[in-house]
Amino acid sequence: MNVREAILNPDESLRRNYETVEVRLSNGRLLRGVLKNEDTFSLQIMDEKEQLHMLLKSDVKQIDKPHKSLMPTPHLTAAELEDVLAFLAKRGQGGAPPAEWKQSDDLNVSFSRLRNAASEPQNWLTYWGDYQGTHYSRLASITPANVRSLAPKWSFQFGTGSVESVPLVVYGLMFVTGPQNKAAALDARTGRPIWRYTRPLPNVAAHCTVMANRGFAILGDRLFMGTLDSHLISLDAKTGAVIWDVAVEDYQKGFSITHAPLAIDGKIIIGITAGECALTGFVDAYDAASGKLLWRTRTIAQKGDPNRSTWPNDKAADTGGGPTWTTGTYDPETDTLFWTTGNPSPDYDGSVRAGANLYTCSVLALDPNTGKMKWYFQFTPHDTHDWDANETPMLVDAPFRGKVRKLLIQANRNAFYYVLDRQTGQFLHGKAFAHQTWAAGLDDNGHPIVKPGSDPTPEGTYTCPDAQGATNFAAPSYDPKTGLFFVAVREACATYSSRTREPVPGAGYTGTGQRLDEIVGAPGGIRALDPATGNTRWNFPIQDGSSAAGVLATAGGVVFASGADGNLIALESASGKFLWQYQTGERIKSLPISYAVDGKQYIALSSGSVLYAFALPQK
Repeated sequence: MNVREAILNPDESLRRNYETVEVRLSNGRLLRGVLKNEDTFSLQIMDEKEQLHMLLKSDVKQIDKPHKSLMPTPHLTAAELEDVLAFLAKRGQGGAPPAEWKQSDDLNVSFSRLRNAASEPQNWLTYWGDYQGTHYSRLASITPANVRSLAPKWSFQFGTGSVESVPLVVYGLMFVTGPQNKAAALDARTGRPIWRYTRPLPNVAAHCTVMANRGFAILGDRLFMGTLDSHLISLDAKTGAVIWDVAVEDYQKGFSITHAPLAIDGKIIIGITAGECALTGFVDAYDAASGKLLWRTRTIAQKGDPNRSTWPNDKAADTGGGPTWTTGTYDPETDTLFWTTGNPSPDYDGSVRAGANLYTCSVLALDPNTGKMKWYFQFTPHDTHDWDANETPMLVDAPFRGKVRKLLIQANRNAFYYVLDRQTGQFLHGKAFAHQTWAAGLDDNGHPIVKPGSDPTPEGTYTCPDAQGATNFAAPSYDPKTGLFFVAVREACATYSSRTREPVPGAGYTGTGQRLDEIVGAPGGIRALDPATGNTRWNFPIQDGSSAAGVLATAGGVVFASGADGNLIALESASGKFLWQYQTGERIKSLPISYAVDGKQYIALSSGSVLYAFALPQK
């Protein structure tokens, strides 16, 4: 039945996702709405006020399906009907959003709530769990004493690809993205979908695109998602309907978006992939209500910037990389946005780009209102090993040399751990946290003391760590109870070779011949560091270290982590003692989260194409 007939004959147009239902709860309350999903044990409905209800049938006394539409039969003139159809067609194409954004009463994740995410640990409101990037859960029901009873409660199948997404959870409603820019809203107690969204994609894989999506941002009652064809879209969180859709860049040039956006006060912040395609990176801010571009900050020093001199010429700078493919962090107190940048391009051939190559392999402190750079710090000047700085720029207030300071800490892909003053960018301390052979250490300004003979050559140079790094975009975690910083570590080396080639924007531009990893299946560990010194407090060895599987510390004294072998493990936070493991059967490339529904704590994690939720048994 087409839209015209559905409007004129609403009762005859009922079909899946529009079927009406009347539910009498055990307490006598009556709910009437549209059935979104149902199985043997649960059902999900949207009532007449457009509020979502996730129900267990054990809590339901009676279910009736009257097969009558909630929409009254309209009395429209022919002209009015055509106007309605034209409006619906335009909205279905992601047309202009309504002039006024009236947010839902029952689903409104305000900026104030995002600022104070720690006060509602039952939810997981941002990619990192909070603005500071601590990736820490204040839920404490799962402890070293009971974690051995943890078991899978439900799973959700994306059906294809490898899921790298981090779910968001708001009052029992879970939002998750998947391969090929698929997305869904799930009942977080049962895993049953409430709506699904799939974005039709052009042949992006032919244009130097990384085929991954790592999640949503939420603000108000809207979700925000970057796409593989370099769009930023806004979805209605209750229905999955497109509100607006804007092009961030031209995917045919080789640009794509793989990371979760960051939502702050009225703005959506997004970066771009551009590291291996003879392109240059940037960070954008968009108006959350309309999708209008507010500002763009380039990650390669532009003409007129004194740091343009860190590039030998315009050709090198204009194809110089600096991707921004990891979600940033935000300090509401100083209103400062922190975003990291990746490798200079070409990755391994430094001969065509003499100089420090700013602002690649750096963290940028930005004014979120204008995009203006407050300060920057470069971790790896003139990187020739693809050691992106696209790792979490974590913000903590912690003791440093006898005084509590506002710190930015990061375990970098180059194998060094850094402590910065996040208000000024001043380097405070640094130390290697994994095996490396390329630097004799860091000087007083945090610059590496590079050892001669560590750069790639046409013949090949053996250097540690390998290009995936001593760690990567896998989230670390900070536990304020123990005062420890937990990080997933890889120990691997590689033979790096270089070759000079002409850049072709949109095509692969790495400047290398063969690059051979000497250790296949790199050993690694989950390491607890003292955040002030970088000293290792404990280490749990991993057979096959992962560049993508993150770490989650919880207030119950349990750290959840995994390697590349598919094992989700639980360790005691204070000691690193092994407590529990579960073999998921697939490689894990995502970050675990924790949330609670009806007081029950869950751990959620994706493995392969499956999203799992774990919980303790019912008492």
